[in-house]
Amino acid sequence: MSKYKVFVMRHGEGAWTKENRFCSWVDQRLSEDGVKEALACGHLLKEAGYHLDVVFTSLLGRSIHTAWLLLEAMGQEWVPVVRTWRLNERHYGALIGLNRAEMALNHGEEQVKQWRRSYDLTPPPIDESHPYFQEIYNDRRYSTCDVSKEDLPKSESLKDVLERLQPYWDGTIVPEIKQGKLVLISGHGNSCRALLKHLEGISDADIVNVTLPTGTPILIELDENFRPTKPMQLLGDQKAIQAAIRKVEDQGKVKQTA
Repeated sequence: MSKYKVFVMRHGEGAWTKENRFCSWVDQRLSEDGVKEALACGHLLKEAGYHLDVVFTSLLGRSIHTAWLLLEAMGQEWVPVVRTWRLNERHYGALIGLNRAEMALNHGEEQVKQWRRSYDLTPPPIDESHPYFQEIYNDRRYSTCDVSKEDLPKSESLKDVLERLQPYWDGTIVPEIKQGKLVLISGHGNSCRALLKHLEGISDADIVNVTLPTGTPILIELDENFRPTKPMQLLGDQKAIQAAIRKVEDQGKVKQTA
């Protein structure tokens, strides 16, 4: 029997998502479609009669902007929004800024799939010669973290994401849920995948094939021990959701030319 509910969602489509680039910790805004997705998500939850109590986001603008738009569409702008670097997207290291389809052409689709989806494979780390290194590590938002800038990651596997996210889940988010609050997490593709792996007990091998569409709320129902009582539910038009999943999966494939 379900005792708790929590919503997990990947932010709306970002500008670099549309350009098929590894965005990671670069602070790109939502695309026009991403704005529409966030608003549609809010309307969907409002029509279903949900009343949120607190929203958690990363420190990245596309995650925060999604939360703002969603709450606006629900007419619940007053709901607190809590931001943490521990919900940031996976740090893709030296791959940041590169085009996924071009990487697939040069390195093969399977290699790109492993970089994007595997559990314990870590990309090459970013260093000071990288064009986005200074933009990321000189950003004052990271002076607000519970670790020093020197201790922030330079590259991460999905396993690393879960290891930095789980203490925040256990220590900050779970206590809110236990108080009876309805929580929504506006995260990223990999921070959401890491959390779902933990909650759903997805194996290291099977997580490779878990793809999350942008701007789609996922309802998770949990028992008193925070174990799932039923499979996670992706809310919305199911045909549109499957099309969105295929779109994300195709980002790591070689672009076909006429």
